[in-house]
Formats: sequence, structure tokens, C-alpha cells
Amino acid sequence: MSLKLHTIITSTRPGRVGPQLGTWFNDVANAHGAFTSELVDLASFDLPVFDEPNHPRMAKYEKDHTKAWSASVKAADAFVFVTPEYNYGVSPALYNALTFLSQEWAYKPAGFVAYGGVSGGLRAVQQIKPTLTTLKMMPIPQAVAVPGFGSFLGPDAKFTPNDLMATSAKEVLDELAKWAGALKPLRG
Repeated sequence: MSLKLHTIITSTRPGRVGPQLGTWFNDVANAHGAFTSELVDLASFDLPVFDEPNHPRMAKYEKDHTKAWSASVKAADAFVFVTPEYNYGVSPALYNALTFLSQEWAYKPAGFVAYGGVSGGLRAVQQIKPTLTTLKMMPIPQAVAVPGFGSFLGPDAKFTPNDLMATSAKEVLDELAKWAGALKPLRG
């Protein structure tokens, strides 16, 4: 059974480092073997603040950006959200993107590559987990935390993880594969 993973860069801020971390994790995911992984940049969907006239539960989308976002999310069996921590919380763009949809998220696991200052973005991860469970997703406890992310960026801005981050990435992928395989039959 081939599983599809979307590694989603959730920051849309100019000058962000999410693409560097997302590219690293996506490469690790494709080398892992349990998934075919695709790097998805939330900024490319250009989602405004939620603007659909119908409740997402109805899946009656009128806007082209929502239809494209829906198709992307629906295609995946699992997600890794590459997310910064903003003001002790989650990226507003991630929260907005989650609330655009409903059915497309259901019965899919989610992991995190979180980055920030001293907390490594983990406060943002803890904040968004209740939203994920409301959308019928399974947020796994394993995560990659990148505290003081700037110290892991070289002069070329390439992300270079330490051993703990590399080990954590494997653990995230191993656990996501278990959950994605177990939840797939529920999506019928």
C-alpha cells in the first residue's frame, strides 16, 4: 500500500525559513520509504481569511482557491505541518487553512516539524492539536523540534539538522506510517 504524505510549509510570511525546513523533511520522508511525499507550500494557495459562503462541512466550495486547497488535502493520507511559533502560538495561516475545509482532513494523522526560539515551536504544536482532533485528525505525539532555528541555517540558508532532529524525523515518519495505514480504511 503506497501512502501519500504532504509536508506542508505553513508560514506565508516574507523571509520565512519554513521552505528550508520543509525541503529537508520532505527529502527525509521520500528516502524513508513508507510514503511518497510531496512538499506543499501554503503560500502558493493564496488563501484569504476564510471567505466561503457555505460551511466547510457541506463541501460546497465556490472559490477557486478553496477548490485547489481541497483537492490537495484530499489527495494526502497524512500530513506533516512545518510550523513556526508566533507569539507563543500557531501560525495564523495554518489555522486559517485548517478551517477552510472539514471532510478532507478526517481520519488522517498529522505530525510536526516545529521551529522557533527556546521552545522549538512546541507551544504552537500544543495549541493546534485540539483543532486537529475537532477535524477528526490524529495528531501524533512525536515531533521534530528546532529550537533556535537560526543556528541550524548555514551561510547559504540551508538547514542542517543535528542528530536529535534527524532521529526525531525518522520517529515521526515511522509513527505516521502506522497511523496512516490504520486510518485509511475509515476513509472508505
